[in-house]
Amino acid sequence: MRPLEAGDVAAARALFAFVGAGEPPAAAQEGWGAYDAERIVGALVIERADGSAMLHGPAVAAPAGADTESAVEAAAQLVEQALVHAAAAKIDTVFVRPQGLDRVWVRLGFIPVPEAELTESFRGRPGIGLFGWRGGSALWSAAARGRDRRTSPAFR
Repeated sequence: MRPLEAGDVAAARALFAFVGAGEPPAAAQEGWGAYDAERIVGALVIERADGSAMLHGPAVAAPAGADTESAVEAAAQLVEQALVHAAAAKIDTVFVRPQGLDRVWVRLGFIPVPEAELTESFRGRPGIGLFGWRGGSALWSAAARGRDRRTSPAFR
């Protein structure tokens, strides 16, 4: 696992298309890759906004005949890299769409959260379900983040 370099971003986007995952927005240019020799076989891209981040992926293309567990483990390692980066970059909340990886999200401290918790710039995008991570604490409070619940979109 290593950070995506400028030349790897296009290959990561091609991997997202290959595995049928939604392509990250063009503005999201930072992420991590899993490699088989020099060929990218897994990718995760991070998009930042207002102290929060949205993870796109992970997208992993397991070689023919490989077991599912190795692909899931590669996905988990990519997410772990993103969380280490998020903590170092002082990103307070990381959001993801489930993609059937619930066991990875829960293992790494993500919890299901309502769409109303999304940062404004991440709202209105495709996807069903949402998980969030706050330093692994799983403590969610709108008041603690300086928002009034009565003005939250969920209560309008």
